[in-house]
Amino acid sequence: MGARVIPLGIPVDSPEALSERHVLEDMNSPPLNGEKSVLLSREQNGAVAAVANPIRREIVSRSCAGMKSLCDDEIDLEDCKSSKDRDKSFRYHRTPKIYNQALLSGLAYCISSCSMILVNKFVLSGYDFNAGIFLMLYQNFVSVTIVSILSISGVISTEPFTWKLIKIWLPVNAIFVGMLITSMFSLKYINVAMVTVLKNVTNVITASGETYLFKKHHDGKVWAALILMIISAISGGITDLSFNGVGYAWQIVNCFLTASYSLTLRRVMDTAKQVTKSGNLNEFSMVLLNNTLSLPLGLILVLAFNEVEYLSKTPLLKMPMFWLVITFSGFLGLAISFTSMWFLHQTGATTYSLMGSLNKIPLSIAGIFLFKVPTSMENSMSIFFGLLAGVFFAKAKMRERTQS
Repeated sequence: MGARVIPLGIPVDSPEALSERHVLEDMNSPPLNGEKSVLLSREQNGAVAAVANPIRREIVSRSCAGMKSLCDDEIDLEDCKSSKDRDKSFRYHRTPKIYNQALLSGLAYCISSCSMILVNKFVLSGYDFNAGIFLMLYQNFVSVTIVSILSISGVISTEPFTWKLIKIWLPVNAIFVGMLITSMFSLKYINVAMVTVLKNVTNVITASGETYLFKKHHDGKVWAALILMIISAISGGITDLSFNGVGYAWQIVNCFLTASYSLTLRRVMDTAKQVTKSGNLNEFSMVLLNNTLSLPLGLILVLAFNEVEYLSKTPLLKMPMFWLVITFSGFLGLAISFTSMWFLHQTGATTYSLMGSLNKIPLSIAGIFLFKVPTSMENSMSIFFGLLAGVFFAKAKMRERTQS
């Protein structure tokens, strides 16, 4: 769903996924403005802080979208001290500029991530477009085109592709493509608010995977937040007046794929850095690599799922406005990567993590009203309960990082 490297990202919100469209810390990068430089990797389909915001990881992991679970060592810009040699008057005049940029970057990130989910939902449900794989393929093509132009023009720097790098990255890219496609399929059948709640299950799977695979310890408050997420997801599904079994099945698969992407990405990144010329792999290189490798695989899946027949018959492809909308969605996916990185550099992992959780609240409300979703008091309370559990989880992770 857009250019996500999960997370950054993601990337997603997403997909989430952003990641959803997924926050990755570059341990080898020099400090930037008093903060360690952070790389955000598409849905959800979200960045991306992979555990704390699956949507951003999904939409943003094309990114990135980015993974919060991978940024334990980050330092917030707000907490950094100014140089002792810096003149007080100079520091006084610089502070408002930093705060203004932090506010502007935060708004830009929120708008782009929320818009990505809503536009995809509009294409899939509003237009009743039944070729989710083609939509993912076209969005990735837009991202590759834009990043390539920026790289050739010298605006950004990217690592040259080698066969060693491609072979290392292919397995995680296959998971990445599966994550984006299942996010598209679930979003077509499930309303936006329930998608945000159900994606919290990704946090449970990721935390369990970290404990089992990497022996990472999570404190009681983190597990309490995860239990609340499970309860809200179950109660939300039971009270969902527009319940669709197919959509829920795709969303469950998406949660497992998104968690798998989060858990494997860091290890693959460490290996991939060793075969690059610079010994590093920046955000833009990951966006270009992930989306470029997804094109041939996406094309194969379009043929395998027989979307070609549908595309040859649908009148939507003859509508200029439809092409404008899906092209715009491709720009939004890439915008998530840029705004996520900008926001992180202006603030830090703590603020980014909390913003990702709070961001789902207006997204859920907008999804209910814009698409006229039938709901009940019980379902609304389940959704609200799930969103609060997400905020509680983000705060618990912040406390856990501080203690460690």
